[in-house]
Amino acid sequence: MDPGIAVPPPDYGGHERLVYIFAEEYTNLGHEVTLLAGPDSVISGKVYTFGVNHLQRSKWQKTKELLFVWKFLYQKRKQFDLIHNFGRLAYLIPILNSSVKKIMTYGRPVAQAGIKKITAMANQHLIFTACSDYCVGTGNVAGRWETVYNAIDFSKYQLRENVEANAPLMFLGRLDKIKGLHTAIEVAKTTNNQLWIGGNIPDTADNYRYYKEILEPQFDGEQIIYLGALNDEQKNHYLGKAKALLFPIEWDEPFGMVMIEAMACGTPVIGFKRGSVPEVITDGKNGLIVKNKKAMIQSLQKITSIDRTACRAIAFKKFDISIIARQYLNL
Repeated sequence: MDPGIAVPPPDYGGHERLVYIFAEEYTNLGHEVTLLAGPDSVISGKVYTFGVNHLQRSKWQKTKELLFVWKFLYQKRKQFDLIHNFGRLAYLIPILNSSVKKIMTYGRPVAQAGIKKITAMANQHLIFTACSDYCVGTGNVAGRWETVYNAIDFSKYQLRENVEANAPLMFLGRLDKIKGLHTAIEVAKTTNNQLWIGGNIPDTADNYRYYKEILEPQFDGEQIIYLGALNDEQKNHYLGKAKALLFPIEWDEPFGMVMIEAMACGTPVIGFKRGSVPEVITDGKNGLIVKNKKAMIQSLQKITSIDRTACRAIAFKKFDISIIARQYLNL
């Protein structure tokens, strides 16, 4: 994994959390696991650390990190059966044509130029994966591609079988404009529902302005309640008490971990039909897929017809770490 955030992450860090749970699950299945990641990283297996935990680190720092990984992988290429790369594609260059098996995993839209360059080089035993059919479609210009969904550890989330009729709605995610919180607020106000909001305040200038000018003035602490950035325990608590998670995205979301975190608590998701949403939500079973704000408002009348126990069970079969880790090992 790239440095920048430790594995597991102290708070924000979706991919770093994934790397951690895969490392632990592979160990649980009897495999010997070595992690190469940023400082302060910890797993049950062996850990080598490199680089700096800082997302805005310099190009020179990233170049030094690349050279470190090249040397590390080349020297140890015969010690591993599989190298599973969640970091930069360029890390694999020195071992592309080595006999060690390699999986390159993407969690966001793929830069096709890099794929074309890498697959034009001599290579063997290299498989590309991405976290949804949508995401695979962004990069599938050369090489072998497979869809392997993201995962969570469902054992860390408690099912709440029933909630009150007046239970709140929930929004969970970064408070960037493309995540659509302004739409979720309008839906809550129009339907006279309380809305709980969990997520990080943006740090980019345009999104911070959106937060200060559009969102923050509507946080009244009574109907529209901002809870702050939530850790796993808090997510579990608030998601379980909500009657639905609203997912009114304004971009093609590559996966959307918050959707399966909600489902793990039994909470159905109402999401806009973009990106991976039609793959994650089984319409009418663990959520509802809608086209726009008007349809989201209307869909709230149907949300009580979704069985919360079934909501979790359907998502478990598709997204639990035990299922997804085996899919990688089968590849």
